[in-house]
Amino acid sequence: MKKKKILNIIIGIFLLLAILVWGGYSMKGSIIPLFFRVQEPVDVDRGVKKGEKEVDEIDIEIIAEDLEVPWEIAFLSDDSILISQRGGSLLRVSSGEIESIAEVRSVGEGGLLGMALHPDFSNNNFLYLYMTTNEDNRVIRYRLENNDLIEDRVIISEIPKAKFHNGGRIAFGPDGYLYVSTGDAQNTQLSQDLSSLAGKILRLDENGDYVEDNPFGDHIYSYGHRNPQGLAWDSEDNLWSTEHGPTAQDELNLIKKGKNYGWPTISGDEKREGMESAVLQSGYDYTWAPSGMTYFKGSLYFAGLRGQSIYEAKIEEKDVVDFIVHFKEDFGRIRSINLGPDEMFYIITNNTDGRGSPREGDDKLIKINPRLFK
Repeated sequence: MKKKKILNIIIGIFLLLAILVWGGYSMKGSIIPLFFRVQEPVDVDRGVKKGEKEVDEIDIEIIAEDLEVPWEIAFLSDDSILISQRGGSLLRVSSGEIESIAEVRSVGEGGLLGMALHPDFSNNNFLYLYMTTNEDNRVIRYRLENNDLIEDRVIISEIPKAKFHNGGRIAFGPDGYLYVSTGDAQNTQLSQDLSSLAGKILRLDENGDYVEDNPFGDHIYSYGHRNPQGLAWDSEDNLWSTEHGPTAQDELNLIKKGKNYGWPTISGDEKREGMESAVLQSGYDYTWAPSGMTYFKGSLYFAGLRGQSIYEAKIEEKDVVDFIVHFKEDFGRIRSINLGPDEMFYIITNNTDGRGSPREGDDKLIKINPRLFK
């Protein structure tokens, strides 16, 4: 009788473990409660990683400070760095302010946002800027000659604008085309409206024409988005995007041509036939407020505004196999993370955007050695 009781207990334990494993797999869209890990804290002021190895002075370095709501950075071949500031100015770190973009209207989350260099920038000096004007959101191409910014042409316009949900990230993909993320402009129905450019990821050629194999015969690449603000490609050239959810349920999405990502019908890991669920979401009681993103050695790294962290999603076969939180609250709100040509991470803070608590010297451009993320 005693042996039978012990056997029943052992069987019960195995059944419980099986249920937990199955539950963890079936709820992989809600990955946070299952394998959410926080990195050891870093004492930024003293440059020492608590409980581990010492940090050299060059591991965390402030490159620029006293910035005004910076949004994006780009690296030039002379080792200088361009920074777009939401209020309308474009800075060159090493030579100060280049030019204030007169067409920019900075209200709420609108203003001078995304920036991308043409893949052949070294020969044509083309710089692309996403901005809010009095009429719309648009992308304009400029020529950057020394410190002179010369308008070349409007690449795309008539993207709906609003005080919030303007999207704004732009990047050239490995296919040589320009990808543009747009928000729903606080009109949720526009995300499902294929006649509107709001709530979409767009794909254009260098001159603003739509790409021939785009799924709908226009600029739209995917739709059903709320407010996507991060774009990055992994080592297999898969496109990923970060997206702000409603209060919580922020998303990391694997973007596929022609797919519907569900907003406002679904969000997070909710499901509906014909709609794509997030590969990873923040959960119902935790907010990342994700923005810029980059890929490095098997992981996607993205910035958290409200989450005040750098998030790492380790990728295997188009899925997230681990998720780690880095530098939680060490720098405050983080707008973007970029991988520099020196294979160092560069982040920009956003504590002066009206939602943060500015610290001395904010906002900042900070260089971080990737070894601190191990």
